[in-house]
This record gives sequence, structure tokens and C-alpha cells, in this order.
Amino acid sequence: MSVALSNGSMRRELLLLRHAKSAWGADAPTDFERPLAKRGQRDAPRMGAWIRESSLLPDHVVSSPARRAAQTVHLALVEMGLDEEAVVFVDDVYEAAMFDLLDVLADCPATSRRVLLVGHNPALEDLVEHLAGRVAAPPGGKLFPTAALAHLAMPDDWSRLPRGCAELLSFIRPRTLPG
Repeated sequence: MSVALSNGSMRRELLLLRHAKSAWGADAPTDFERPLAKRGQRDAPRMGAWIRESSLLPDHVVSSPARRAAQTVHLALVEMGLDEEAVVFVDDVYEAAMFDLLDVLADCPATSRRVLLVGHNPALEDLVEHLAGRVAAPPGGKLFPTAALAHLAMPDDWSRLPRGCAELLSFIRPRTLPG
């Protein structure tokens, strides 16, 4: 699936994937080293399979280096059939604010048409709302639960992303997927 502007030029796309469910009870010495829980190990590949089946394979992948995010991106990329060596781990994605994520996107190669960014809340949620405007959470649920994926149509310049510049195309949560 590719998104075209009315003038026929191709738009860029952004996939924002929140890390899958982490294991709070794990013996990780720090938050950074907290691993995925069993549910996270199940959900991350499901989201990768959904990305592949939806023909949304990224040509550039950026991730937080935190253990739970690195595990999420690894499991998702396996299902997408993509090489994990293509991931760019960026320290600034961990404990990021929304403006940090805008800086990370500005550093994406100009040739990238579809970027996958794997990170954390609240920055991902704030980024979606900055790019696409206010998004309502589902009844009784969080806007951006673990392993959720936002798919946005983006303008043609990763370095110029003013408020409201994108269109939210879909928001997928693991619990809404079959199986």
C-alpha cells in the first residue's frame, strides 16, 4: 500500500510501534534492561506479521536501544523477513520527549519512504498527536498500549514536521488482530 498525494507524488509513511509488554517482575537491574514479558514475546511477532501482510515493510528502521524495544524490533523484523542489522539503535529514543523523536525523524535518510520507529510512551503518543492531531482512545482503553502500531501518511521532508502535517491512516492494537 502506498499513499499518493492528489498531485500524484508519493508520500512518505511512518510506522510508530510501541515496545511490546515488558516484564515488570524481572530481575532487571534497571528500567533500561527490563525484558519482554511472555505476552510481549507473543505480540511483537504478531505485529511484524501484520506489517508484512499489509505490505507496509519499512525501508528504514530506528529503535530505542532499551532491551524491551530491541527485543520487540527483533521479533517483529523476523516476521517481516527483514535483517536486524538494518536497525539503527538511537539512544535518544529511550526516555525521549516528543521533540526528541522529531529530531530522530529529521535524521532519517532523505531517500526513506517508509520509516519504522520503535519506542516508548508517552513520547510516541505525544508524537502521534503532534503529527495528526488529537486521537481518541478506545472506550476503556489506552491510546497507545504496548505493541500498538500507528500508521501515518507523512509529508515529503523528514526534517519539517510541523503540528498537524500528517494523516493517521490506521491504529492497530495486538488484541484486535485475529489469533
